[in-house]
Amino acid sequence: MALAKTGAFGRGFFLLLLLLSFVLTGCTGGRKAAVSLADATEAPSDSLKAIFSLTVNSLDGKSQDFDAVLFSVPNKRYRMELTGTLGIGVASLLWLPESWQMVFPTEKMYMKGAGYMVGLLNDPSLPLVHIHQVAGLFEGRVVPENLEQISLRDSIDTDSSVVKIHEARDALTRRYIYAEKNGEVLWLETLGRDGKDEKLVIEEYKEFKGVKTPSRISFVRDGTVFLELRVKRVSHGKPFGSGTWRLNIPRSYQRIGE
Repeated sequence: MALAKTGAFGRGFFLLLLLLSFVLTGCTGGRKAAVSLADATEAPSDSLKAIFSLTVNSLDGKSQDFDAVLFSVPNKRYRMELTGTLGIGVASLLWLPESWQMVFPTEKMYMKGAGYMVGLLNDPSLPLVHIHQVAGLFEGRVVPENLEQISLRDSIDTDSSVVKIHEARDALTRRYIYAEKNGEVLWLETLGRDGKDEKLVIEEYKEFKGVKTPSRISFVRDGTVFLELRVKRVSHGKPFGSGTWRLNIPRSYQRIGE
């Protein structure tokens, strides 16, 4: 089924989740999102829970706000839940090393895939998301790990301070350019698979439990801001219920891309 058939609201959702991607217990039929912690287990020392809000700017100029929660065991598994008006669950993502799946209860649709790049392979107009890179933002990491630096130069900011401009590439030779000032990454830019610019802009940093973390982030594609993220709270070492790592997909839901 083509993505356009989900309408402007659905398309805005996909843009949001394909640029984010993560965290909670799945919900169905538009019920209020909830997490079952009755059988909570001991949390890994590197586990993370983040609460944040999102504004999605759709292609027709409209915007919509959502609340979100992320449960993360870095590089191992992620779960995200998005809620809209009155706390109604509107999207859930579960990523595990063997596969990932996303459910859109209000649309009665779902997606499935495998690997660390999340998104629709048959729609090059939408970005594929590096799940570990996006989850790393909540740990204070903006630049993807294990990049090989190609060049480094200094630039002068409007306040006459020095900004370092890095050019680097990953193992797949994908190129990145990013600016760093006083140890903080200001922006990170790369090319999407359709050749259009994709840019992440850090507007503000805050400290959460002693970790300096981007707290206001804008995602820009081809010069247009389509997603804005505001981090409210980040905590570490939280126990997760076993239900966090299960996501129910009703048989009546239609798979996107088929």
